[in-house]
Amino acid sequence: MDGVFTMVVLIVLISVGAGVINNYLKLRTKQAKNSGSDAEFHKMKADIDRLTERVRVLEKIATDGDAHLRDEISRLA
Repeated sequence: MDGVFTMVVLIVLISVGAGVINNYLKLRTKQAKNSGSDAEFHKMKADIDRLTERVRVLEKIATDGDAHLRDEISRLA
C-alpha cells in the first residue's frame, strides 16, 4: 500500500514539474516575441512560483514519514 502511495505522489510530482517546465518554456518564447509585455511576464512568474511551492509540498509529503504526516493531518482536522 505504501509503495502505491509513493508511486502516485511521484507521478504527480513529475506531472507538476513538467507543467512548470512547460510554462517556463512558453514564457521564454513569448518574451522573445513580446518583450514589452511585463504584466504577462509577472503573471506567468507568479504561476511558476505557485507551482514550485506545490511541488515542494508534494515532495515533503512523499519523503515525510507516515507517523509525522498522520500527526500533522490530525492537528489540522
